[in-house]
Amino acid sequence: MKNGIINIYKERGFTSHDVVAKLRGILKQKKIGHTGTLDPDAEGVLPVCLGKGTKLCELLTDHDKTYEAVLLLGRSTDTQDVSGTVLAQAEVRVSEGQVRDVIAEFVGDYDQVPPMYSALKVGGKKLCDLAREGKEVERKPRRVEIYGIRILEIQLPRVRMEVSCSKGTYIRTLCHDIGEKLGCHGCMESLVRTKVGRFALKDSYRLTQVEELRDEGRLDEIILPVDQVFASCPETVLRKGSERLGYNGNPFSAADLEKGADAKGQVRVYDQSGIFIGLYEYRQEKHLFYPVKMFYEKQEMS
Repeated sequence: MKNGIINIYKERGFTSHDVVAKLRGILKQKKIGHTGTLDPDAEGVLPVCLGKGTKLCELLTDHDKTYEAVLLLGRSTDTQDVSGTVLAQAEVRVSEGQVRDVIAEFVGDYDQVPPMYSALKVGGKKLCDLAREGKEVERKPRRVEIYGIRILEIQLPRVRMEVSCSKGTYIRTLCHDIGEKLGCHGCMESLVRTKVGRFALKDSYRLTQVEELRDEGRLDEIILPVDQVFASCPETVLRKGSERLGYNGNPFSAADLEKGADAKGQVRVYDQSGIFIGLYEYRQEKHLFYPVKMFYEKQEMS
């Protein structure tokens, strides 16, 4: 079984679930999960976790993201993108300067109402399923953060922009809200996710490329080992007599470390064989390292 993360380029027309299903067939293993849904019409970076790497899915979903989107002014739809039913249209009479000024107002904290066509659940049911049944329910605004919006091109009624944002941000809704604030409506015409945490578009692989590398026996070249997700954390190695503490997910002291005993904060913990045990964190008040996320599996013991 393969363990780690593959940076997949999700192509237009595939759901994130489709990507996982196809990879299960390509890699001949079931334990695979993705790290955050991309709409079928959207493209771009989709980190996919394999084997023990599936324990990272939640952590990677929480990472900040960057997108390149095209905002189409003059039209409002029920899905907030061009694939939806048109609800309203208006002539676009705004200037480039007005567009830039209004877009700039969205940078920072922003209370965003999730769209009905989304995977969020209300009362145990996905909003998109309710929407398809013709139902609309009240959604509470959620605080998101737009770190930056870089306007790449303006050719009205279209605006191409790069958006860096926190988790949970809907770019479709951002496009809609910009259009409403400009007074001429707006929706999203296209979307490419260019970055998720450390995973960038230039380093992503299409499913056909993954298949080719599998046939060439070169899959390991594109799988990021689990421990490298935490490469910024210091490496520590447990002493031979203290390895069982790590194997069992128990706290340990600096005296139990052969390497990295002076490390503080979050650390990568390995055994004497170089097997990655997990991510630990030093707690000053206890003078002990405590587990944050465990990746060790007992069958790894020699």
